[in-house]
Amino acid sequence: MVILESMTVRHWLSILGVSFLTITCAAPRSQNLDNSIEENKGDGQVAQNVQAPTSIIVAPACPADMIEISGSFCPNVVQNCLNLDMSVHNVNGYVRCLQFDKTRCLTPEDQRIKMHFCMDKFEWPNKEGEKPTIMISWYDMKKNCEAKGKRLCVDHEWSMACEGNEILPYPYGYKRDGSACNIDHLQRPWFNASTSPMTPDVVSRLDQRVTSGSMSGCVSPYGVHDMTGNVDEWVVNSAGVPYKSALMGGHWIVGARNRCRPETLAHNEMCVFYEIGGRCCKDIP
Repeated sequence: MVILESMTVRHWLSILGVSFLTITCAAPRSQNLDNSIEENKGDGQVAQNVQAPTSIIVAPACPADMIEISGSFCPNVVQNCLNLDMSVHNVNGYVRCLQFDKTRCLTPEDQRIKMHFCMDKFEWPNKEGEKPTIMISWYDMKKNCEAKGKRLCVDHEWSMACEGNEILPYPYGYKRDGSACNIDHLQRPWFNASTSPMTPDVVSRLDQRVTSGSMSGCVSPYGVHDMTGNVDEWVVNSAGVPYKSALMGGHWIVGARNRCRPETLAHNEMCVFYEIGGRCCKDIP
């Protein structure tokens, strides 16, 4: 089975940044300095004090609670499934690939999208050891990010941070691991998504979240936690249709794709549900 993930870039925000390095000036070699002092002593001269230049300290590109993401995003890739799980089928098809072949990028190097930005290390409210927020709309998630001087992540940014430069299908590699992230749990048998009201009691009974950072194997190549599973994350849909909103990463219930590329486009910006949350991104000055 070949899964072709093609993302058309429309209304794309060009994200440019400068990579900062910590530069340390090298001190003169001690052997040469000692020889110079000895020669001066022999001539009756006083050796001058020699002071090594001070190292230049450059501030980190991202705040302490965010991860710096830098690389080239490939919009068009082929991800060939080597072992398809035929036991799970829903509106998205056969959603669980147990192992993928190495990803192939179909976009020429000079047409890939250069990216450099910051992303929250954890799902909103971005606090390790706390459960991520749920029952939040795209609009409210956008406001939360802006209140912190951040913004919603764009779908391509989210994929890049999840898959890394190797374009991994899962944040942890090519094989689906049901124990790495909070995924593949059975739904509560009494729940009906089309009829059950989203009251606090129902939401509480459906809740199978884990605290941010508690799944040590659920970390992307860049160091971002819980990108697949736990809560579905709001992003900006770069295509803009049918809505400005999209969901990525999937949630904890069996049947979610829980990969780095797929987007759910069926929910508008006002939608709230028991497993929907998000995280924030930030431009690098």
